[in-house]
Order: sequence, then structure tokens, then C-alpha cells
Amino acid sequence: MSSRRPKSTAPSGKAPGKAQRKREAAQKVATMRKEQARQERRRRILLVGAMAVIAVVLVGLAGWGLTKLPSGQKEQVALPEAATGQGTAMPPWPLPDDPVSLAENVGLRVAPMEGTSKHFHAHLDVIVNGEAVTVPANLGIHPSGNAMSELHTHDERGVLHVEAPTADKRYTLGQIFAEWDVLLDKDTLGGLEADEENTLRAYVDGELHEGDPAAIELTKHRQIALVYGPKDADVDVPAEYEFRPGE
Repeated sequence: MSSRRPKSTAPSGKAPGKAQRKREAAQKVATMRKEQARQERRRRILLVGAMAVIAVVLVGLAGWGLTKLPSGQKEQVALPEAATGQGTAMPPWPLPDDPVSLAENVGLRVAPMEGTSKHFHAHLDVIVNGEAVTVPANLGIHPSGNAMSELHTHDERGVLHVEAPTADKRYTLGQIFAEWDVLLDKDTLGGLEADEENTLRAYVDGELHEGDPAAIELTKHRQIALVYGPKDADVDVPAEYEFRPGE
């Protein structure tokens, strides 16, 4: 029987050397760093994109905030351009022959029926030398009764009716004087002019109004008074008007 030892089963190749292990480790580190750099670039791209989206949203919200009014309020439309009549006769001033055309000339809409989208009443007193001047009935209404302006009168009480087909407009005192064909500005009322002895004053809810009275806005239950006469005259200016129930 042979006494030789069995051959070894260990692999014949040599184990990796120290230099090779360092190269492999360096390659792994380089690969990891490349992956980290790639992920970092991706994060930066995502961050920049998100910031851009946020900026667009903020700009949009800012613009919306400039035009959006608080809850319950509507955007305020502009007052119409200054309007008035041309007539310079002395009072009293009668109803014009064609009040409808006069209404249309100052941008008031005329229709066969009263509008319902915007409906309110204001009141006008005209006082000349201490005496009331009648505001005619049917201002803004066609003599046949088959057409009327959105701003008109029905009787001689001085109640001004706004009955409009839409809610997108505002109205001024000058427009009713345009329908009446009576000139009104800060110094003139028809043929009456302010001078060294007489003044023309306008009052809104009992308070003196500064500026052109034709620009006074008509609003619900607003009491407006125009007073012409001597500067030192003591005139009882109404601060309110008692409207009928439902007006």
C-alpha cells in the first residue's frame, strides 16, 4: 500500500493581492459617489421645479387677492361719466316732450317693462328761495307709457326709481336732470346761477355735499336736497324721507 499523502483540494490560483483589493474598493467608492451625485442633481431639479410651481401659484393668488373682495361683497363698478341736462330756463321745469331720448343720450337703458335685477328708491328735494320745486312725474317714461328708462319717476313726490334689468350699473343725480333737461353743476341749476348774493348747495342725508351735485350717487333711500337762495337764508334741509311701505 502506498504511503503518499492525498493531493490538496485548494485552488491553484493565488488570492487577490493587497493592491488589487485597494483598486476594487476605490472603484466601489467612485461608483457610490457617482450615484450620490446623480441623486443630488435629481433632488436639485425637483426642488427647482417645485419652487417654480409655488412661485406661479403665489403670483396667481396675489393677482386674485387684488381683485377678490371679502365674502359677501361684490366688485364695485365705476360711476357713469358726468351727465346733466342742457335747459337753462327758470323754475318750475316741466316734463320734456321726449324724456326717453334724453335718457338714452346719457346711457340709460329703455325697455317696455321695469327691470327687476336692481331695484331701489332715492328721494330728491329741490328748494329755490325757500319754496319747493316740483319734480315732475314720468321722467324717463315715454308719453305713450309703452317704454321707460331704468331711472324714472312715477309721481310728483320726488321719489327716484331705479328698476334695472341688470345689476352692473350705478346711477347719479345728473342722470335724472338729463331726463328732466335741466342744467345742473356746482354753480348752476337751470337758469339759476350762484353769485355774490346767492348760493347753490347740495345736501346728502342732511350733510353738506362738496363738489358737483350732478355726481352724487343715487343709492337706496338716499335723501338728496338742492337748495338755491340767499347765502344767509336759514333753510330747513331734510335729512331723510319717509318712503312708503315697500319702497
